[in-house]
Amino acid sequence: MLNIRVGMGYDAHQLVAGRPLILGGVEIPHDQGLLGHSDADVVTHVLIDAILGAANLGSIGTWFPNTDAQYAGVRSVELLSKVVAALHEREFRVGNIDMTVVAQAPKLMPHVAEMASVLAMHTHIDPARVSIKATTTEGLGFEGEKRGISAHCVVLIYES
Repeated sequence: MLNIRVGMGYDAHQLVAGRPLILGGVEIPHDQGLLGHSDADVVTHVLIDAILGAANLGSIGTWFPNTDAQYAGVRSVELLSKVVAALHEREFRVGNIDMTVVAQAPKLMPHVAEMASVLAMHTHIDPARVSIKATTTEGLGFEGEKRGISAHCVVLIYES
């Protein structure tokens, strides 16, 4: 019997001046970046949480607490690689990723293919198995007011 599992994740970060905007391991030109202990890459964070959830391994906060100085400013794709290595140790692999990023600005569609490529590299899957969609809230909520960015993710993992 094929052992497959599904995990979902949600994350949100506040936009602030003076930080680069990193999404899916890609620096996106913008006048603000996301606030967080690490690089605050909301796209990678939500993927990490979805993978950990599918594997029943806790959450990003339990693996990489924001109170631990070793994670200050760390690139989130490095954390993703650690989680994927732990997944592989348990003989699981990522099957596919489906994600929606919610941001009023900046426009993300020009960067989606590069983000998918970076996430595919760090999860050891074909970029065709990484779906990233970008949407706005048409001015509603904190995303619509350009105060933050959120992301939702579903991931399938399977026993190898």
